[in-house]
Amino acid sequence: MILPRILTALVGIPVAVVFVHLGGAPYAVLVLGLAAMALHEYATLLFMGGRGVQRVLTVAGGTLLALSVALSPARAGVPAALAPMVLTGLILASALRELLRPRHSLDRAAVSVFGALFIGWTLGHLVLLRELAPHGEALSLVLLTAVWATDTAAYSVGIPFGRHRLAEVVSPKKSWEGAAAGLAGALLAVWGARALCLDWLSPAQILVSGLLIGVLGQASDLSQSLVKRASGMKDSGTLLPGHGGVFDRVDSLLLLAPVYYYFWLFQH
Repeated sequence: MILPRILTALVGIPVAVVFVHLGGAPYAVLVLGLAAMALHEYATLLFMGGRGVQRVLTVAGGTLLALSVALSPARAGVPAALAPMVLTGLILASALRELLRPRHSLDRAAVSVFGALFIGWTLGHLVLLRELAPHGEALSLVLLTAVWATDTAAYSVGIPFGRHRLAEVVSPKKSWEGAAAGLAGALLAVWGARALCLDWLSPAQILVSGLLIGVLGQASDLSQSLVKRASGMKDSGTLLPGHGGVFDRVDSLLLLAPVYYYFWLFQH
């Protein structure tokens, strides 16, 4: 199991770094593509697990939400209220879809809108972070590097040494030992970034960034596990050997990306 994880990372990490460096449209297209695939896997998980979900609306609405967030900074020809408009349209379409069905389901509408927000709305903030002047590229790389460090440390320590279950019902393999190692990995990764090239980071910013990534990244992972648990599935897909699907791979960023972005937005 560990070899496929390593091989996938050896391919995926350089690709991610290149697109972060390119920024602009190429990075936005990558983020939107990942969001669309994760949304498709989310909707498929629920459907295969016997849960009602508006699959087309979830994928299309969530992808449009990600796009609207990515375009939310003032741009020529883009209305400032684009994101609220798309969100309003999503809620309206989901409600009307249920009204037009022979059998109505509030749960089906709820999980559909939730999925669009949980994945599309949140991942769109990755594009905003990359465009955050003057250090958007560096902050994006710090985020991804620290998330990778968190996942690696939590997996490396939690699997062989984990004894105290963190959330056994949601994710039986997660342990407090692994979570502590993941938090330490995030703090060390951010500190290492400052030591190497980001000397403008203050000690307070290092601490807060590391805590945000180490805590919210793992909380986001567990939140994604709630979806899989509700669907009775282990992985969201098989696209990425050793990692499952795209939804499994971006899970740590879902709750983290918006909070991390807003933290740095208010530092400028």
